[in-house]
Amino acid sequence: MRILFLNPVGILGGAERALLDLMDCLRREDTRLSLHLLAGTDGPLLDEARRLGVEARWLPLPERLSALGDSGLRGQGLRQTWRFARTLAPTPALLATYGWELRREVQRIAPDLLHSNGIKTHLLSPATLGLPLRRVWHVHDFLGERPLVRRALRVLRPLASAAIANSRAVGEDARAVLGEVPVQVVYNGVDVQRFAPGPGDGSRLDELAGLPPSPENVLRVGLVATYARWKGHEVFLEAAARLLSQTPAAPSTRFYLVGAPLYRTPDSQFSESELRQRIAVHGLEGRVGLVPFQAEPAAIYRALDVFVHASTRREPFGLTIAEALACGRPSIISQSSGAAEVLRDGDEVLSIPSGDAGALATAMHALLHDSALRARLGQAARHAAEARFSRERYAREVLAVYRRVLTRPSLKPRRAPA
Repeated sequence: MRILFLNPVGILGGAERALLDLMDCLRREDTRLSLHLLAGTDGPLLDEARRLGVEARWLPLPERLSALGDSGLRGQGLRQTWRFARTLAPTPALLATYGWELRREVQRIAPDLLHSNGIKTHLLSPATLGLPLRRVWHVHDFLGERPLVRRALRVLRPLASAAIANSRAVGEDARAVLGEVPVQVVYNGVDVQRFAPGPGDGSRLDELAGLPPSPENVLRVGLVATYARWKGHEVFLEAAARLLSQTPAAPSTRFYLVGAPLYRTPDSQFSESELRQRIAVHGLEGRVGLVPFQAEPAAIYRALDVFVHASTRREPFGLTIAEALACGRPSIISQSSGAAEVLRDGDEVLSIPSGDAGALATAMHALLHDSALRARLGQAARHAAEARFSRERYAREVLAVYRRVLTRPSLKPRRAPA
């Protein structure tokens, strides 16, 4: 079986880390598989894929297409929508040109199955129309919340043989958009050997954050996320400020924002200077540090006493949650994350309503003042990750989808979408 993965970018965000784990485990699961990757931008994803033995190439996606995104249109008015529409004017010509280049690459590779790993690559499906392959769309986002994408994918859905959703909520949303396309829920997986409990180096975390050496018994609380504006950085900072103002005799605590503005979509992310301004507004200088994006984040999780996931809207899955749990970290997570669907509040994690800084401050207080609770949740977290979020389970379930798609009787030829 020859499988071609299409990914819009070459950076290492959550969807890309999950993709690397998938490719690695697929090779172990079935050594006869031939795996290939095309990415729309250059970056570490390609290097890591080649290290796994995957034939990986960069097919440069034009900057205007790479930066295109309509996620910012949620709840926006007519003026913002019109401004966005004006940016789309050159898009059809760019798509046509890039589509021909993509088609040539797909013909060269001659895959049995094309695994599209992002919305932008789903939208490029017409480029492969008429080629003898099946297409699986891996859905990592709520399609119904993307006004233009939702309409486009409804038109293109006859081209999809199947879809994979990374949580139950994403699956329900995808079915509403994709209609008759079979949608299988497969929760993301992580390498529970690489992400595993172990000693943490808090002094290294301080060094990366540019903070002075800390007291010996300091407790460390961290949010690990890209700088996307909905990832909860503001909520985290407000909760930290509340905690410190309400409990001045609290244990010595430091807070960390770990990540970077990884994506190209404009206005969707904080800059480092914006976050530093917000830290100053909350009076948290010296108590909050910014840690740059880490390609090997396991050591970061181990250095934290409490991990926080604070997304302010529905999170399709939340890969950092699975990674932190695998490292045995007591965790506070948003109730609306996909991972929370299979985690027990109070037993394996503490869950809070999305965007609720008061609830986050309360949960932080509970964990920082109770070492026994931290130990209990950390142990339960590790067991939960091993049982539900291993990458081996993830790869087996995805491979089962591939095999069902490829053994399904050929359908009548479909007309090109109008």
